[in-house]
Amino acid sequence: MQMTADHTLALPAFARFEDVADPSVYQPLPDDWALAMADVVSSTAAIAEGRYKSVNMAGAAVISAVLNAVGMKHLPFVFGGDGAFIAVPPVAQEAARGALADVGRWVTDEMQLDLRTALVPLAAIRAAGHDVRAARFQASTEVGYAMFAGGGASWAEAQMKQGAFAVAPSAPGARPDLTGLSCRWNPVTTRNGHIVSMIVVPGLAGYDAAFRAFVDRLLALAGEGARQGNPVPDGGPPLKLSMAGVEAEARLAKGWLARMKTRVGVTLIAALLIVLHRFDRRLGDFDAREYVKDIELNADFRKFDDGLKMTIDVTGDQLGRIEAMLAGAAAEGLCRYGLHTQTSALMTCIVPTPMTRDHMHFVDGGAGGYAEAAKRLKAGGPAPMPA
Repeated sequence: MQMTADHTLALPAFARFEDVADPSVYQPLPDDWALAMADVVSSTAAIAEGRYKSVNMAGAAVISAVLNAVGMKHLPFVFGGDGAFIAVPPVAQEAARGALADVGRWVTDEMQLDLRTALVPLAAIRAAGHDVRAARFQASTEVGYAMFAGGGASWAEAQMKQGAFAVAPSAPGARPDLTGLSCRWNPVTTRNGHIVSMIVVPGLAGYDAAFRAFVDRLLALAGEGARQGNPVPDGGPPLKLSMAGVEAEARLAKGWLARMKTRVGVTLIAALLIVLHRFDRRLGDFDAREYVKDIELNADFRKFDDGLKMTIDVTGDQLGRIEAMLAGAAAEGLCRYGLHTQTSALMTCIVPTPMTRDHMHFVDGGAGGYAEAAKRLKAGGPAPMPA
């Protein structure tokens, strides 16, 4: 796998999402890389308290903190709702470790959540008999998201939860660089009846032809219609400011004065965007309608991370057929799955600058999403993807 000038990977890319279960599209990460990873401890309790927006913010903060610390914006990562991981080269691992320590402290101090963090070497993953293979799905002309296979990330997450490879939080008061992290929009309400978050991993036979054919059928059912299940409305989300999101962004700043400035700044920028969009006006090179449309196109609502993960907007008929298909495949031993339904979806975003079109938007269910789906996933880990 070739390296670029800034030490990031030239990942193999594909444009047809149905190829995510095909092992031939993935290539192994280098042996000297590591996974910088984190998840929210006791996210179930936070969900029960109605704090899933904060849980999502904590997960996305891991990506933002590491990318900003290492200065390599194209490193491969996955957002998992209540956690995330990002692959980092040797030259960036100490900076990534520091970012994990800082974001762990910030989540505790500002969100009253416990964030577990770890830096897991690829060498340790492979010594345990697993692999981490990656590819890039081109979600739009401007944004691609990394996909992972091989079972190694799941093994590393299990090790982290047992306390291995842990990164201790920084001293009280430490703050990561979370420039670009955004959580300002209201939840997106279902238009078809059900927002479904699901996790589907292969059965004992692993990533064989039968599982790949099943994924094709499942994606065809889930993606019926022109929008392929995307919860973000056609043309972009409704432009209504979430004050809870504004407050979450204010917590990125340190000190009451900085937080007040953030609240005012975020509110003014959002109001300007709404006005420009409503009256179809430009501000210099900034096109508000293009920006909002790109939110839909750049939405990370489908991914592959040692298994298929989707948060999709479906009808009641689709949901019934999806549940029947999953139950039948599980009975045949083709897969194991967890599924959770709700009526809205959340977006947590990384927008380095609104002047470019490569802003990223992580989609999860609005009432537990992937965290609840993971709870319902049957015991055991996915089989490794073959070479």
